Amino acid sequence: MTTLHRSPTDKWLTLPVAAWQDTYETLHLWTQIVGKIRLALTPQINHWWHSTLYVTPSGLTTSTIPYGSRNFQITFNFLLHQLVIETSDGTTRIIELAPQSVANFYQAVINALKEISIEVRIWTMPQEVAAPIPFEQDEKHTAYDREYAQRF
Repeated sequence: MTTLHRSPTDKWLTLPVAAWQDTYETLHLWTQIVGKIRLALTPQINHWWHSTLYVTPSGLTTSTIPYGSRNFQITFNFLLHQLVIETSDGTTRIIELAPQSVANFYQAVINALKEISIEVRIWTMPQEVAAPIPFEQDEKHTAYDREYAQRF
């Protein structure tokens, strides 16, 4: 595990957008994939609160998502550089976070869910981006800088 050092007077590590723009754009799309899974499978709550990803000490998480008689959650761990899918019956799938296309990441997530008998269909068009490319076709966004992902 990487330990990031800072002086006692620093409260935050620097995160200049220009230095990690490509990783930022890729992570934005990866988080949309996971967010759309949560949106599709979680009962609707006032003001779309059921679509939020929550900050954790190591990254972001969906929190608990009900699925049939089980629950699961999906967590981005930016310290270990893993996407972790955990179920209430003890099943875990891990996808390594590394440089890869959005299309490959999307397929890996959908396949991991299928392996643990979780079926989901999402609208694969990204939101809030210029010139969106459907997730399963996006070979353009491939960056993942471990240091900047951890800083994020």
